[in-house]
Amino acid sequence: MTDASPLLTVGFVLLQRFTLLPFAAFVDCLRLAADEGDRSCQVRCHWRFMTGDGQPALSSCDAAVSPCKPFDDPTRFDYLVVIGGVQDENDRTDQLALDYIRRAAAAGGPLVGICTGVFALIQAGVMPGRRCCVSWYHHGDLTHRFPEVAPVADRLFVDDGDLITCAGGSAAADLAAYLVERHLGRAWAMKSLHIMLIDEGRRGEHPQPQPVVFERVADRALRRAIDIISQHLGESLSIDDLARRVGTSRRNIERKFRDELGVTPQRFMRNLRLRYGLWLLHYTPRTITDIGERCGFSDTAHFSRQFREAFGYTPSQARKTGSDRAVDPFFLHIGEPERLQRRG
Repeated sequence: MTDASPLLTVGFVLLQRFTLLPFAAFVDCLRLAADEGDRSCQVRCHWRFMTGDGQPALSSCDAAVSPCKPFDDPTRFDYLVVIGGVQDENDRTDQLALDYIRRAAAAGGPLVGICTGVFALIQAGVMPGRRCCVSWYHHGDLTHRFPEVAPVADRLFVDDGDLITCAGGSAAADLAAYLVERHLGRAWAMKSLHIMLIDEGRRGEHPQPQPVVFERVADRALRRAIDIISQHLGESLSIDDLARRVGTSRRNIERKFRDELGVTPQRFMRNLRLRYGLWLLHYTPRTITDIGERCGFSDTAHFSRQFREAFGYTPSQARKTGSDRAVDPFFLHIGEPERLQRRG
């Protein structure tokens, strides 16, 4: 390959404690499309890692990326990709990065916010009135910090032309392949994905793999409890164990659920597991038996009985009717799923 200029150029803005997986997934897709085999020469694709001072960038797992360059002329890149990281309101704001993002937006080049990189795009003021894709895991943090923003959390990424936002994680590989296909062709995108042991790139509208509670819960202990429950949907988690993991007493955690959500922790867990089952029925080909087990129910009969009691129809009926009965799995408040019957 002797092309003098690459067909796709990407500048990476690596923010403080950036998340390593979406960064690695994105850049590796570029690397594998850039040259024959996996020789990694920047022939078809070119990329540059940048920080405000040009020093190595430290990731959230303490792995450092080097070499990094100072922020370069944004017009040199087809895309400026902002990789965000751990969100801590006590962290120092990277003002140099925000200024650079504003400069890039003014120049008219496409901006890409990956993972919590979208937080930086919002802080830079380049997203008024725009859609904003975010991971279900960071949805609560984003709506808490930026209540004026309406995030999209039921898909992997959103392409609005000059502004692309991605939920992060492995979805960064899907987005990178999408852009490689646009600039180099489908064969090069598939080459990258196959070497990465990914069968097929998922499109932006592909749903994120797990529902979560999008409730504006002010209490930190309760938010922590909800996170733990969401991450252990297939397990039988006792209230004592939940309280221990949160660092509080059983009585206190029961009071918090009752006062803020109007349900017991046991009821909340059951309802969340059932909503997860509903989501799996709508968006995956898994068998009902497999879904019941994945949602932590002892057997199919138990799952079906609880499901019908909650939603008013059986899992089989839910799968047959499909989108006619589909509900948003990212419902704002999970207290009583019986409300779905009245909504429908």
